[in-house]
Amino acid sequence: SIVANNLFNNTSKIASYENIPTCVFSQPNIATVGLTEDEARKKYKDITVYKSLFTPLKLTLTQNNEKSFIKLITNKKTNLVIGAHMVGENAGEIMQGIAIAIKAGATKDIFDSTIGIHPTLAEEFVTMRNSK
Repeated sequence: SIVANNLFNNTSKIASYENIPTCVFSQPNIATVGLTEDEARKKYKDITVYKSLFTPLKLTLTQNNEKSFIKLITNKKTNLVIGAHMVGENAGEIMQGIAIAIKAGATKDIFDSTIGIHPTLAEEFVTMRNSK
């Protein structure tokens, strides 16, 4: 739509190719948005990385031990969320919402102050407190 607007409405918007969410629709999904841990360290030096490896609550009653993994990366100086990565059921769907938050400039404090929907995999993004 940017190209069409530029051509027919005489505008000059430029597409942003930062923070494009991607997903591999394998079983489980692998989804990502923003910087990887290595990219973030090169760009900002001081970062905080939050990780969570967990069994989704809905699987605990079925004795299914399949794990999900979430990583959230923040700029230590500004607390901005600069990367998010997930392996788990519906990771593509979840990452789309996280991409909006990152594009809007959400900080880790905003994630932390958000009430999660329980029991969902996505709520892990707003309850992560362990960093390395």
